[in-house]
Amino acid sequence: MPQLLPPVSRSPLSTEQVRNWLATQVPVDEFRSQRVLLIVPDTTRTAPLPLLFRGVYEQLAPVVRKLDVLVALGTHPPMSPAALRALLGITDDETDGPLGQVGLFNHEWDRPDRLTRLGTLSTDETREISGGLLAESVQVEINARITDYDVLLVLGPVFPHEVVGFSGGNKYFFPGIAGPEILNFFHWLGALITNASIIGVPHTPVRAVVDRAAALIPVPRRCIAFVVTPQAGVYDLFYGTPEVAWRQASQLSSQVHITRASAPFRQVLSCAPPMYDELWVAGKCMYKLEPVVAEGGELIIYAPHLHEISVTHGTLIGQVGYHCRDYFVKQWSRFAHIPRGVLAHSTHVFGQGTFDAATGRERGRVQVTLATGIPEAECQRINLGYRDPASIDIESFANREDEGVLLVRKAGEMLYRLSETS
Repeated sequence: MPQLLPPVSRSPLSTEQVRNWLATQVPVDEFRSQRVLLIVPDTTRTAPLPLLFRGVYEQLAPVVRKLDVLVALGTHPPMSPAALRALLGITDDETDGPLGQVGLFNHEWDRPDRLTRLGTLSTDETREISGGLLAESVQVEINARITDYDVLLVLGPVFPHEVVGFSGGNKYFFPGIAGPEILNFFHWLGALITNASIIGVPHTPVRAVVDRAAALIPVPRRCIAFVVTPQAGVYDLFYGTPEVAWRQASQLSSQVHITRASAPFRQVLSCAPPMYDELWVAGKCMYKLEPVVAEGGELIIYAPHLHEISVTHGTLIGQVGYHCRDYFVKQWSRFAHIPRGVLAHSTHVFGQGTFDAATGRERGRVQVTLATGIPEAECQRINLGYRDPASIDIESFANREDEGVLLVRKAGEMLYRLSETS
């Protein structure tokens, strides 16, 4: 009979406490007379950015020469000017005042002219970092805007993460504002290790790649890392270099973002919040729960609002479908031309499994079913299960843990893990 052990209970900070932290813990002298580029997440992360941005702005605007904002989109779709302002809580009326002087920029990962080359990770370096899983020379590129500033300041949350172990810190540079080669390299490295082995682990080979690449950035880096509840309440904030602030935040995240289960569940209804509006990000509803789904069990991603596989990568995913890691590894000549970040996403959503190259038979450890706005024929084509979301009564899944059924009402950020593997 599965039983859940919830994370450590901790009260979030009040709005006043958050403002006081920003007013007292951000050393304004480090930014005095500097041109500052603030790097923030997009809307696919829970973060009270209007509160935090306002606090940072009030501290720094009086002393800096320039303060602009770059959204660490990775390969996510660009945001409109109105969406960028809303992300930060800037009202239309305020655009005519001092806040209107803040530059708001999207990252453009697919524009070579918007990138600058920092250097290369050598074959020996990647072999060492990856433990021999990959050995190749990797070009490290990043958004060229960084060269226009004196300080880069990351402002972002830390959660358990399927590729890096825990998000945040230098991940806002790579892949947040990175070029495609380094992005595809370390996403595939994470896929080779597998989500189940890497998620919620602080120090991973992929984190080592991210930190090694960030060390090539010629501009001083600082970070405000924070830990929040899925309801956007701030537990705590940490300031320092990205490495230091991230380490402190990941330690707290490991306490408050991981629910442990005494046994696996045969069926999980994983409800995607509205901020996951395409499967590219709603896949997190699988990543965070894969460890507690029983062998042969089913995980349902419930998201009636979701109608898109991926705005950016949908065509390629449609060609490839969703498969286990070995499906690609054992047929590499078929898929070597596909960006490895796309292949990595495919394996993470499908989950662990086996593939017999001789028979062509693939078997997933669990069944992943979409209860979304994506039609049944499309789900079949991409090798995922389908269920009409209108046929699902969410409440019928509630309070049935003793039957091996789990309902997660807002999935994607809280990690679920079996007690014996925690």
